Amino acid sequence: MYTTSRRARKTPPRLSVCVDCVVFGCDEAELQALLIRRAAPPYEGRWALPGGFVRGDETLDAAARRELEEETGLRGVFLEQLYTFGAPGRDPRRRVVSVAYYALAPLSDHRVRAATDARDAAWFAVAAAPPLAFDHDEILATARQRLRGKVRYQPIGFELLPPRFTLTQLQRLYEAALGQPLDKRNFRKKVLAMGLLEELDETQQDVAHRAARLYRFDRKRYRQLTNSGFNFEL
Repeated sequence: MYTTSRRARKTPPRLSVCVDCVVFGCDEAELQALLIRRAAPPYEGRWALPGGFVRGDETLDAAARRELEEETGLRGVFLEQLYTFGAPGRDPRRRVVSVAYYALAPLSDHRVRAATDARDAAWFAVAAAPPLAFDHDEILATARQRLRGKVRYQPIGFELLPPRFTLTQLQRLYEAALGQPLDKRNFRKKVLAMGLLEELDETQQDVAHRAARLYRFDRKRYRQLTNSGFNFEL
């Protein structure tokens, strides 16, 4: 008589996949993270990272961008996959694996708005973020560490700036991202020597102090230099 082995009879566990997004911004003094307040269980009323379940007909990247737009109104931002979090019990509803992303968005260019299952959406200083739902504190810390390392060897920091910026704004951004002060003279000398900044014939407007020169990041020049072996390193 034919019998099915015990291993063959095992039913695969029910598993869901979601995406969670850490969105960083910078206000020239502190690194900020965009959080949403959950409007439904579990963790109703708690702050959390924007995110949600992946649909059966979409890629992970598409799901991350959709959830960001649906819950916060953000679109067209720099977005990169971060890490996968899958500890048992991380979601009280069922076994859920989260593919986390981190995004970079200039605060001045994006107005956030809560939607779908988010009751509210707001920017928080990373250093003063409230306790988050699920394992989102761990995801935020992991993204913070990734950003701190990556800004040193790729010019992703420019994604956090407005199109035109001063050298002081640029230095403050990198100090916020790295979590440490930088020597003004050495920083400017190194950044300008890379040849990636286009000096504009413009200065700041409506400022109480002496108006500073404005610059723009030259993306075309960066691509040309990268193709020829250029290595960005701060």
